[in-house]
Amino acid sequence: MKKNDVKRQVAEAINACQEKKAEDVTILELEKGSGAFTDYFVVCSGTNPRQIQAISDEVEERLKKAGMRPTHVEGYKQAEWVLLDYVDFVVHVFSEKSRRFYDLERLWKSAKRLALSDLVHARARRTGSRTSARKRA
Repeated sequence: MKKNDVKRQVAEAINACQEKKAEDVTILELEKGSGAFTDYFVVCSGTNPRQIQAISDEVEERLKKAGMRPTHVEGYKQAEWVLLDYVDFVVHVFSEKSRRFYDLERLWKSAKRLALSDLVHARARRTGSRTSARKRA
């Protein structure tokens, strides 16, 4: 899949998390040589099991509309750490306690932290450059 398509899908997953009031949303871009099995991690927290499930449901619903389904979902019933695997990126929805315990940000400290604007602006710059090229032609 093209890198910009993946970035757009990651941005959509983040928007879904934010829609359901996820806390402390973090985007990690994993290095190619790090042994990572994916390109991006989206990590966020919910305050209770129902919110964690609602965040997970919203991510699945939005990406389903874009034609994507997770290849694997783990932890939904317990709602302490829900993992949604979309191959090119993985969404982790934690309880606050589990997030502190597993501390993925520390485990993957070599990963580059991105802001949502990094994903969106990359797409906007690409679209903008095509638009201006068409205007010149």
